[in-house]
Amino acid sequence: MVSVANQIVLITGASSGIGASCAKIFAAAGAKLILAARRLERLQILEKQIQQECPTDTYLIQLDVRDRSAVENAIANLPQQWQSINILINNAGLSRGLDKIQSGDFQDWEEMIDTNIKGLLYVSRYVISGMLEREYGHIINIGSIAGHQTYPGGNVYCGTKAAVKAISEGMKLDLVGTPIRVTSVDPGMVETEFSQVRFHGDVERATSVYQGMQPLTADDIADVVFFCATRPPHVNINQVILMPVDQASSTLVHRR
Repeated sequence: MVSVANQIVLITGASSGIGASCAKIFAAAGAKLILAARRLERLQILEKQIQQECPTDTYLIQLDVRDRSAVENAIANLPQQWQSINILINNAGLSRGLDKIQSGDFQDWEEMIDTNIKGLLYVSRYVISGMLEREYGHIINIGSIAGHQTYPGGNVYCGTKAAVKAISEGMKLDLVGTPIRVTSVDPGMVETEFSQVRFHGDVERATSVYQGMQPLTADDIADVVFFCATRPPHVNINQVILMPVDQASSTLVHRR
């Protein structure tokens, strides 16, 4: 295992779920963290937790990755000691609704496309240039089984995650010949705020998604992300697909 101590890790969507779990596991290994998310107060709570459990240097950015100029300014105006980003974890993403394509909500579509695809591209574009100059870096994109297998009502969300899969593959092709690594971590069912966001805050409906089965946790995904980031520099884990034992595909789930 290669140490990530004192490496600078930028995590988007860090205020909860997989992003927050990634922050904790990298902090425990001594990494320095740039934590970005829309909800600054949640980032501040996470920062306090990290400092209590495994103190490390942290830098918070209130950021909506959908805003290209805000992303550009955030990266361009990082303090000198935070500019050499070693690892980028593109975690910011969401799903909205399960409507059929013919009755889909345009605002939901735009939020998913702007966050899951364009936001990932914006952040990557502004970070990769620095990685190339320093000849070191690792981009880890959080995809989904939805990018491999479309399910009923998943139309646009699945489309955005299929785009993440293709973009990750494209990044690897474009960066071949450089030391920059690219990984896509694509989970199945993970119990986070994901379903609450999908159903616009309907907690009861969100909870029912995981009834009768044991889903993955955010910590499970963070553990895989950390594994990918700590391989020797000549090793690139291109893609990891992981699902709960109770899940066989995007549509086949065993419930007790």
